[in-house]
Amino acid sequence: MKSDRLLSILLLLQTRGRVPAHELAERLEVSVRTIYRDIEALSASGVPVYAERGRHGGIELLAGFRTDVTGLTADESRALFILAAQGAHAALGLDAALGSALRKVMAALPAPHRPAAEVTSRRILVDATRWKGGPQPAVDLDTLQDAVFADRRLRLRYRHSGQRQARTYTVDPYGLVSKAGVWYLVADRRTAPRLFRVDRVQSATVLDDDVRRRPGVELADVWEVLRRQVEERPGGLDVTVRVRRDRLDMFLRLNASQLAELPDRGADDDGDGADGRDGGDEWVTVRLSYGVVREARQLLQFADTVEVLGPPEVRAELAAAAASVMGLYPSVPEPQVPDRPSPRRP
Repeated sequence: MKSDRLLSILLLLQTRGRVPAHELAERLEVSVRTIYRDIEALSASGVPVYAERGRHGGIELLAGFRTDVTGLTADESRALFILAAQGAHAALGLDAALGSALRKVMAALPAPHRPAAEVTSRRILVDATRWKGGPQPAVDLDTLQDAVFADRRLRLRYRHSGQRQARTYTVDPYGLVSKAGVWYLVADRRTAPRLFRVDRVQSATVLDDDVRRRPGVELADVWEVLRRQVEERPGGLDVTVRVRRDRLDMFLRLNASQLAELPDRGADDDGDGADGRDGGDEWVTVRLSYGVVREARQLLQFADTVEVLGPPEVRAELAAAAASVMGLYPSVPEPQVPDRPSPRRP
């Protein structure tokens, strides 16, 4: 740990120039006394470092003592500091390692590229989590990481969506993927690619057996196959709806995976008005694709801002679902408002 701290001090000084001892102590989470001991150790090892006392003093390297990495372009230097999904580093326990790596990279960059890289890190932020994602279950990636990096097989107790009982699987992991803030284990089961949501893994055991991956197949290859299976599932059921224009953007965002085609945002000509419009551009026709009729029930979340035009079996399904909901809320008499006393006449 001390050697890592000494290297961090060296790289911070190369990047920042003169740095007060108390700031180094705060950045590295040690005492000021420890910082001065580390400076003495650096000096004894031949690093030209010195300290200046006073109000504007600090610790500094002798001018010209730097290490550069040649060959990096300005765009490559900036790209290194746009790190997506910082939450992924936290989940993997690599937040501290990320900070240390960035300091090392910054210190090693060619001097002309350092200002642009620093500005990029302060001006660009990538947050891969969704808006209002709600509380997420705790995810333990430690055992899965162990198996992935040790090239060992895994035994999982896994609960599928909509099922109460967990099942046991022995799988051959390729790696871990973070997709929109959700972690997935990509693995083969009996040589077939499978996708496991990490938050549904009830227990995981690393086996002594070596992993049995298909020859020449990498994580990116398996992920592409699985991604296509999820995103390109055949619909089979075409549904036409009309959506109120003021809800169209939200509707398209929430139903992007069901869209059969992008709607025409112009005037809806399916109305009965004299000019071919219904309510003056109030409604927009959208065509969707579902696997089965029952999946269309999700349209009820839009209440009266979405109407299914066809096919008839989908209209009947939504009508039955709405009637079932009404059955949960029997009619309640409206509260009686007490009569107000009549004003007295003089």
